[in-house]
Amino acid sequence: MMSLMNSCNLCPRNCGADRQNGRGFCGAGSKVIVARAGLHKWEEPCISYKNGAGTVFFSGCSLHCCFCQNDQISNRLFGKEITDRELADIFISMQEKGADNIDLVTPTHFVPNIINALDMVKHRLSIPVVYNCGGYESCETVRLLDGYIDVYLPDIKYFSGDISKKYSKAPDYFEYASKSVLAMTAQVGKLKYNSDGGLIKGTVIRHLVLPSHRHDSMKIIEWIAKNTSSDDVLVSIMNQYTPFDFISDDHSELKRRVTKMEYNSVVNYAAELGIKGFTQQKSSASEEYVPDFDLTGI
Repeated sequence: MMSLMNSCNLCPRNCGADRQNGRGFCGAGSKVIVARAGLHKWEEPCISYKNGAGTVFFSGCSLHCCFCQNDQISNRLFGKEITDRELADIFISMQEKGADNIDLVTPTHFVPNIINALDMVKHRLSIPVVYNCGGYESCETVRLLDGYIDVYLPDIKYFSGDISKKYSKAPDYFEYASKSVLAMTAQVGKLKYNSDGGLIKGTVIRHLVLPSHRHDSMKIIEWIAKNTSSDDVLVSIMNQYTPFDFISDDHSELKRRVTKMEYNSVVNYAAELGIKGFTQQKSSASEEYVPDFDLTGI
């Protein structure tokens, strides 16, 4: 499995880096880098429904979005290198703390390590494993995860290739995100819940509404309505966009929050199309909701 990092093609960047001896486009080598592991109560209600999701925040990312709220770990790679055995121990620790699930945040570039760690302890886990990703995935990597992941939690960030090129240097973003989301949905099947209302099987698609781009958001909502079923997929329309100081003047349109009109127009369109899922209060657009990456739980 680790040989996949010899010429890495785990994500659509297909950078071909030898991550055993260097770093890929994601910024990572072959060892897992984790910035935080702990209970997190701010995921969707069906993910953080009781004690909180057992989130493991991985450092590095295949997208490097210019507005990322987790910039400290996604772009600047803050975190601690750990072994796959230590990662497996973290999974068990999360379960022992009463976590509702194991929530793998931005995990794509460490899929071989995660599979290795899960192989060590999967027989001891009684809670679901959640794959919480940016949506820029290859179907080949999704296939590797068959039997390991119970709940997929992907973003679909952009519809327009021009927008995804501008903000994430990924003009092919929607091409890959749309295909991989359908592959995820086919793999885990219909939505299933436990007696507490927690999601134990299925897919939740997230979409963050960006300032000045509500029409792009509506195209994503329309695609979801045409290509998925409410039996298989929930949709989380997020209102938490926060303009940080590091955003470049080249992206001046991103230096403000989303307006009530922008967000509500997307939510209302989703309702018209019969989309089921979650919305957010305006108060979620705050730096207070950004996790404190302090190496907790590592």
